[in-house]
Amino acid sequence: MGWRGILGFDYGIVQAPLGPDISGPELVAAVANAGAIGLLRAPDWECPDYLRELIRKTRSLTDKPFGVGLILSFPHEENLKAILDDKVGLLQVYWGEFPKERVDEAHRAGVKVLHQVGSVEHAKKAVDAGVDGIIVQGYEAGGHVIGQDGLIALLPRVVDLVGDRDIVVIAAGSIVNGRGYAAALALGAHGVCLGTRFLATEESYAHPIYKRNLVELDKTAYTDIFGRARWPGAPQRVLRTSFFNEYGCLSDHDNEINYPVIGHSTINGMEKEIRRFAGTVPNATTTGDIESMAMYAGEGVCLIKEILPADQVVKNLVEEVKQVIQQRFH
Repeated sequence: MGWRGILGFDYGIVQAPLGPDISGPELVAAVANAGAIGLLRAPDWECPDYLRELIRKTRSLTDKPFGVGLILSFPHEENLKAILDDKVGLLQVYWGEFPKERVDEAHRAGVKVLHQVGSVEHAKKAVDAGVDGIIVQGYEAGGHVIGQDGLIALLPRVVDLVGDRDIVVIAAGSIVNGRGYAAALALGAHGVCLGTRFLATEESYAHPIYKRNLVELDKTAYTDIFGRARWPGAPQRVLRTSFFNEYGCLSDHDNEINYPVIGHSTINGMEKEIRRFAGTVPNATTTGDIESMAMYAGEGVCLIKEILPADQVVKNLVEEVKQVIQQRFH
């Protein structure tokens, strides 16, 4: 288990579905070709035909299995149908209920289900639903954070809850290298899920300024100032950019609707305006005041020193975790 592979993949490494479109076909295929688990991110609105095209393009770049991540708090029924009809390897779900009947539906389509959770209570629901894997997200994680518990305390509790059931437990939150991977295995995880480390890759669809900040900045903040109108009640961990340090405070009843447009972006084929304090991260098409936009990152960003090809990230993780296990645990 662990670095030797989970869910039929070569390695126990999952590339998180980076929203809204940062983990596109190029990144997902590169991760899949390296033997790890790559996850596209489904759009936050119903557009099954576009999603099918994303899946088709990814399949043109790899003959390995991959998956799609779905945010359950946004409209998703048509997108879910497209995912199951196209029989991708994995469906990752997050931020909502995914009961047994939906898991069974995915299984009938030949699709395995990973449910990302941030608490023992949500993990228990995922176990009862019969999922194939649980991604345990710690408070340290970047992007939208669903729980309040640190990974080192939460992960063993979920491992104990799962017990000897045939459900893999995957650790997420500030893991960027082999030492973090080994720590997760020591706590009982079967694999690891990385977002920020794969964000800082050549193939990720993040804007170059966003990628540069991931390398140059080393502090993050847990906040809820970004994207309140679009996704209320969804706090996030972001880079402490110069914009955040100066303006990282909003009154409880304020949100992005009250602020000017600071840029434009093409997201999953749609032209979008980006307002100040919107939760939309800058992708490769984004224009405008990039430095004032949300830039999600986990606490482990302080350990990221360079932008690498995605396959090199996978190779480094595997070699580093083997080395740590041999040196520390043998």
